Order: sequence, then C-alpha cells, then structure tokens
Amino acid sequence: MTEHIKKKTILSGMQPTGSLHIGNLEGALKNWVDCQDDYWMYCCIVDWHSLTAEYTDTKGLKEKVFQMAVDFLAAGLDPEKCAIFVQSEVIEHAELHLIFSMLISVPTLTRMPTYQEKKDKLDSYGFLGYPVLQAADICLYNADFVPVGKDQEKHIWLAKDLAQRFNSTYKKVFQEPEALLREIPLILGADNRKMSKSYDNHIPIDFTEKQTEKRLKSFYTDPNKQRKGDPGNPDKCPIYLLHKIYSDNPEKEIAPPCRTGELGCVDCKLKLTERLNKSLAPIREKRQELLKDPNQVWDILATGRDRAKQRAGNVMDKVRSAMKLSYRKKK
Repeated sequence: MTEHIKKKTILSGMQPTGSLHIGNLEGALKNWVDCQDDYWMYCCIVDWHSLTAEYTDTKGLKEKVFQMAVDFLAAGLDPEKCAIFVQSEVIEHAELHLIFSMLISVPTLTRMPTYQEKKDKLDSYGFLGYPVLQAADICLYNADFVPVGKDQEKHIWLAKDLAQRFNSTYKKVFQEPEALLREIPLILGADNRKMSKSYDNHIPIDFTEKQTEKRLKSFYTDPNKQRKGDPGNPDKCPIYLLHKIYSDNPEKEIAPPCRTGELGCVDCKLKLTERLNKSLAPIREKRQELLKDPNQVWDILATGRDRAKQRAGNVMDKVRSAMKLSYRKKK
C-alpha cells in the first residue's frame, strides 16, 4: 500500500512486556485495529522506553519484543496497512530525541505527571527525558494524531509544544500532533486494582481456556455478596465491568439478578469465562499459527522497520536542512 492514499498519519507505541493481557487489548489494540483502515499507521514497539526501569536486565527483551509483535498481529493489525516495527531499529528516534532535548527546560520535565508519580523510584536522566523521547517518536513521523486516553494527553501536549518550538526556532518541518482521545474501558484485575502484569492480577491473551477460568475464579467481587441469595452491587465488581465488554446485554441479563441475589458469583464468573474465551478464541488461534513460523514475525518487523526508516529519514533530512546541519551536498 502506498502512503499517499492515507490522508492522516497516526503513531502508536507500546513498551515490550511480552505477551499482552486483555487490558492492553481493550485499552489500545482494538482501537489501533479500528484506525488502520482510516489512517496511515506506524505501530512502534518502544524498547528504548522500557530501559528507563529495566536497563539492568535486558536479557529477556528480545523475547518480549517478539511476543508483543505476535499479539499485535493476532489482534488484527495488518502489516499491509500499518508499519509494525521496533523503535531501536530506527536510529533517527535517538537523533531527534537529542535535538528536542535542547529545546526544553529541566523544570518543564520535572512537572510532567509521570515524573512526579515515579521520581522517588527512578532518578536517571533517561527517565527524566522519557517524554522527550516520546515526543521524538511522534514527530519523527509527522504524526497528525496519537490515540491515547485522557491520562496521556499531557505527553501529546509536550510533543506538540516541541514541534512548535522547533518550527518557530528554525523552519516549519513538523506537524503539530493532536491527541486522538477515546474512552478506554475500565478494566480491573483480580485484586480490584488496575489490570497490570506488575500486580499479577491480569488475564493474558495467550492463556488457555482453563487458565482463564481459573484466573477468573480468583477475581474479587462485591465483599457484601458472600453467597448466592445475597444481594450484590455489580457497579463495584470487576467481573461485571468485564461483562459490560464481553456480554451482549449485561444491563438486563447480569445486573438485575445480581442485585436481587438470584445470580451467584460462581455462576456469574462461569458466564463470563464462556464469553471471554469465545471472544479470545480467534486471537489465540492466530497466535498459534504465528508461533509456528517465528521468522515470519521477524520479517514483518523488518519490513515495518524499512517503511519507518524511509519516513523517518525524509523527516530528518528536513530537520538537518532547517538547522543548517547538512554539511555535504548530496551526490
């Protein structure tokens, strides 16, 4: 597919954590899949970003990148419609990060929400400059939009601000990206906290049906509903939140009998297990097909890298020209 067919460009990125869970699927991947028919997309596995917290332990990074790529493809990202690639294989990300780092002050970075949240645990320059690298990721492709939830809007603002600063300091090169805001469904894990691998409360996409059933059985439910017959409050139950995604009519089928006590938690979880497994079945089947031929996955990443490098190279040529950093005439 030629890029000029697409009117607008999207950049999306995700840190490689290995195989993904249903929170990733519902919170990001499904939206990316929906967008790929309407935009030219660059889907980046941002391995350099992962170094901010895991720079001392990189031995498993290659496998995490691979498993994430498998899940991208299994969830429906089409390499004919979007470039799927690894951040570190496009060196221009680092080059633009360096240039952008000259255009921003340290106090601005220390006010970023992610820095404020984690500054007591992470104190490297890499962590402080994380939003600048993120801005470089976006602007390197002259992305028009970045699909994010409301909590990430500040980072898109920074990318837009850096694009404006560069354009006003040198010459207009960059699009000023905008957040493509969407409502991300609330997905809680087994312990009623946000679903996350770090909490070990998640449901991986690559779980078997039996593993999914076992994990759902361990999920927190309304503490006041101890046994069938007790009235429950579905609005406080993470199982009901998942029913709202995977069941056709939970407001009538699940919520009322939960509130009256007619529907017990065990049966409620079994209904969800059946529906979740049914929803994940085609993704799991595609995963198994991809795992039979790992080289196919790496080839897709290589093709995505080449597409990304072409776009990134063109943008960086304009950056160097605008900054008068092109010292030699092209032959």
